[in-house]
Amino acid sequence: MSTHPAAPSGAAVPGLVFTGLGAVASIGNGVDEVFDALCAGRSGRAELRGFDRTRFRAQHAYEIDDRPAPGTDEPGRATRWLIAAVAEAARGAGLAEDLSDVPILIGTGLRELRSAELRWRDGADFDMAGLHFGTALRERFGAVRTHTFSNACSASLYALALGSDLLAAGEAQTVIVAGVDTLTESMYGLLDRVHMEAPEVLRPFDRERKGVLMGEGAAAVVLRRADTVNDTPASGPVCGRLRSVHINCDGYHVTAPDRNGIADAVRGAHREAGVKPQDIGLVMLHGTGTLLNDEAEAAAIGDVFGAEAGTPLMTALKSMTGHTSGGSGLLSLIVALKALESGRIPPTVGLREPIDEAAEFRLVRDRAVEAQAVLAQVDAFGFGGVNAVAIVERAAR
Repeated sequence: MSTHPAAPSGAAVPGLVFTGLGAVASIGNGVDEVFDALCAGRSGRAELRGFDRTRFRAQHAYEIDDRPAPGTDEPGRATRWLIAAVAEAARGAGLAEDLSDVPILIGTGLRELRSAELRWRDGADFDMAGLHFGTALRERFGAVRTHTFSNACSASLYALALGSDLLAAGEAQTVIVAGVDTLTESMYGLLDRVHMEAPEVLRPFDRERKGVLMGEGAAAVVLRRADTVNDTPASGPVCGRLRSVHINCDGYHVTAPDRNGIADAVRGAHREAGVKPQDIGLVMLHGTGTLLNDEAEAAAIGDVFGAEAGTPLMTALKSMTGHTSGGSGLLSLIVALKALESGRIPPTVGLREPIDEAAEFRLVRDRAVEAQAVLAQVDAFGFGGVNAVAIVERAAR
């Protein structure tokens, strides 16, 4: 059992709390099912289900198993998960079915590109208006203020930053922030061609990692001004507090990460939250399992944390969920809130021998551990050097 100090009082960005959470992934439907599966070390990895495996070297992914039949695919799956995650989060927050007064911000890498592929190649029945998530959100929830942001793998934390800005500016008292992505044949094929050797499994921070494998999923949170929560008896329990979310764009390379840009994002998140490295009890690593990303992220954390690099527990969910792209940052944030609440930290599965840059880290491996942490750092880094880091705090007990 490890205990970490609370954040310094009076130094954090005030007033933003999470009151509802929602998630769908290859390992489960709903936040509790997803979190329990992660703590059990359960992987969503399976042979490709949605398209012809003979066209690719890599044969596995972390897909949600909801297609009509093996080897077939259908449009609208990303939208379906987005609706489910938003509905779960809204329900948990005690929000009415009518969300016409609540802005919804969505981060994604590819929106409904898979549906467009199926329409173009197979003639699938898909209205191209469905490329815009706002269409379905309006039909299901009456939502009229919807915004979609495509910032690669940091998209959902980028959307969280913009949602927190809306609240801070007084433009809303409640926002819903979500992230979602699904496998597309074109993106899977692109990644399949750039790997030196086709990976069979995603193994973050392991010396023998071969590269990234894609996953599917959606995540959503309800973020509110803390001073409005008590005004509504049915507002739902506070799930945690947003201390900060910092974004930058280092513009280093189209795809390669920049150690310095990542370090600057981490420092910015710490500064805005009013915390120091030794205050952080848990780090949810981006951990894509690629040669460059893992090295850059680990080196950047080492730069920022210095002698404290061995203090926080660290874990990488993509070892079980695959890379859920635009939704990955928010999924990690939800897991961080659940870990802080429950005292259970999910493991990084398949990690046998850490890379040199992560050799001093307290990586959770093989099985979940118990730890009473107060603050968690959540990393998300995307193509083009769009970096996002959030600091969240455990709800008061």
